[in-house]
Amino acid sequence: MQNFKLNNKLFIKQEKKALGTEIKDKKQVKSSQAETEIDELNLNLDEVIVKEENGIRYLQFKKLLEYKNLVHAYPLGLDLNFRTGKISENLQEKDYDKAIDSYKKICKPLNCNYINIVKPVQRHTNNVKIVENKILTLEPDINLKEYDQTDGLITNKKDLILSTTNADCILMLFYDFEKNVIANIHSGWKGTLKKISEVTVKKMIDVFNCNPENIICAICPSIRKCHFEVREDVKNSFIDEFKGEEFKDCFEEKEKNVKWNIDTVLINKILLKKLGLKEENILDSRICSMCNPHLVHSYRAEKEGYGLGTALVGLV
Repeated sequence: MQNFKLNNKLFIKQEKKALGTEIKDKKQVKSSQAETEIDELNLNLDEVIVKEENGIRYLQFKKLLEYKNLVHAYPLGLDLNFRTGKISENLQEKDYDKAIDSYKKICKPLNCNYINIVKPVQRHTNNVKIVENKILTLEPDINLKEYDQTDGLITNKKDLILSTTNADCILMLFYDFEKNVIANIHSGWKGTLKKISEVTVKKMIDVFNCNPENIICAICPSIRKCHFEVREDVKNSFIDEFKGEEFKDCFEEKEKNVKWNIDTVLINKILLKKLGLKEENILDSRICSMCNPHLVHSYRAEKEGYGLGTALVGLV
């Protein structure tokens, strides 16, 4: 296995070679643009690392790697697509098979069995469920009614790989290193308004007696303030919900009385710190999906036919 840093010349050279002049699909940026963005990509190198094995690149958080009973990853690149559809969605079989193949590929370098994947049917809620065991025996727990209307999962059981998916929305991984409890949540702008990160931590405290000071939160690639642009109705919803002085830097007027940019990542960080998480335990990849559509799936960049990325976390 090789380790890469995204601003490392070796990684840049290999990524450029991989991209080359082959980027033709309308869902990807032009080759020259992709190369420029890789050169300018600025990871928080104190907190994250990029690895590659068998052609699969994925991001990991250095602090989480300190715990040998924990596995986690966020895949990079557009070749993998984790779109599994929803219970009522008529997803083509080839697309579902593509997602399963993608899960197999990312689980292999983690030494995990893809059958142990547990994935909620995300609906932009603040519903968080406890996972006690696998439901299906021969395939992943995907598109199950037991996890419908659910955007977060928590467990303290081994050999369960919690998965959430995104294409701009925030995915957050939680780990209490004392109680050995993990969580994986999907927090789009609606989930952020509904404070799903707060709901998750409170549930970890109530059900597993977790201490917030022992909880690590890792924030995966997502759309950032630079590109999360909204109009007055959404802006007003956020202003009404997050009125404190500590939230003033989360909002920026881009076009007077017309458009605003909102920092949903910062909002979540503030909520977590208010709950008692230590600042040094709130890790951020600092990757914007819209700024890096060649590395991270983005609904706003790819538009129709957009793909989905995933964040994985599990106890072993």
